[in-house]
Amino acid sequence: MADKIPQAVKEGPLTIGGITFNCAVLDDEKNTRVVTEMNFMRAMGMYRSGALSKRRHEHQEEGGAPIPLFLAHKNLKDYAVKHLGGVHFEPLKYRTLNGTTAHGIKAELIPMICEVWIDAMDDGVLGASQKNVAAKAKILFRGFAHVGIIALVDEATGWQETRDKMALQAILDEYLDTQLAKWAKRFPDEFYEEMFRLRNWQWKGMRINRPQAVAGYTKDIVYSRMLPGLVKELEKRNPVLPEKRRRKGHHHRLFTADLGVPELTAHIHAVTALMKASTSWDQFKRLLQRAFPKLGDTLELPLYDDRDSADDAVTH
Repeated sequence: MADKIPQAVKEGPLTIGGITFNCAVLDDEKNTRVVTEMNFMRAMGMYRSGALSKRRHEHQEEGGAPIPLFLAHKNLKDYAVKHLGGVHFEPLKYRTLNGTTAHGIKAELIPMICEVWIDAMDDGVLGASQKNVAAKAKILFRGFAHVGIIALVDEATGWQETRDKMALQAILDEYLDTQLAKWAKRFPDEFYEEMFRLRNWQWKGMRINRPQAVAGYTKDIVYSRMLPGLVKELEKRNPVLPEKRRRKGHHHRLFTADLGVPELTAHIHAVTALMKASTSWDQFKRLLQRAFPKLGDTLELPLYDDRDSADDAVTH
């Protein structure tokens, strides 16, 4: 029996910097937010071609993971691997409100797709027409620095009104497991490299123990800005062991593979991009608070200072 094709429950146009494309919220268990693939491609000036389809087919025949049609250009390959290498990309087939079938791109992938084009442009490897796409990608990415893509889709479709009525505990249960999973690297090196750069700390690599304050920064930059109540729930499921005076494992090992890990990965990419775009820690804090306000707070709160003793009970 074929899998049920999800149905859009909310749809709407999303406009950022004069670029408009359609998005939707689906009726699957995750209420997946998607951007309509072909509409997105047209809005960005990306056009299908036989050559692109052939390259994508050849890539998959060689054993490569599925890649989106609009990233099948040869000169984008290295950048697609860098930003989407760990993502199983497969457009989602869904039914629109008017009953037609469409393909969607998961909304949280859009910032990563923009980074592919921006990095390729910065390295000077794009052709003339591709530069136009990259210019639009930069406009979108700057827009995402102000409001997260998921929040934008929710606002555009009106889903936020429904979302706010959902039980928070049910959402947390989708994000987190009850047991720690096997350790896997979730925080890329550049997340820490950029943090060290902005804090004016000497970077000696991942094998060297990091300052205690890093745990506090991670809690504030990542977990406290992803989902209301997430920090409290993490600390409840991964408590400090009195006999060891530390937690059993890293918080990120609680995130579920199907929802929690992709959301965590998308958030880490987004805040790392904000750090890369900042020239000082203070500038980064302002951008962070604007893009990802600390959930449940109405005033901008300072992040930990070096002199503060970061909560040793919090580990990433």
